Amino acid sequence: MIILDENIRDDQEELLLKKRIRVRRVGREFGRLGMDDSEIIPLLHALPKSTLFTHDVDFYRPRLAHRNYCLVHLNVADRMAANYIRRVLRHAALDTKTKRMGAVIQVHGTGLAMWRIGEKTEIHLEWA
Repeated sequence: MIILDENIRDDQEELLLKKRIRVRRVGREFGRLGMDDSEIIPLLHALPKSTLFTHDVDFYRPRLAHRNYCLVHLNVADRMAANYIRRVLRHAALDTKTKRMGAVIQVHGTGLAMWRIGEKTEIHLEWA
């Protein structure tokens, strides 16, 4: 399940839907509007293999890594979110739910930084 935080613009959600990427939105289909960050993590624990995309840097913390979900901090312009979400979902290292689980990822224009459960160092990936 792909979940968009409420800080992702509506037009970016529409672009993903046009590309046939099914998403759910915090505040609509998931949780409630105005949820605190600390309320989102327990909800992710209850869902099977979810990936949350957000612009909130507070989600890029190695201690938040969990085998049941993936957190992706989009450190890119708001108007480019859909493009980078698609790129993450197509990246060879992250193109399946199984590959994404247990990762906390930060997206940049030049590549990805990632923490995985059990890893002691940050992993860096380039765009293909």
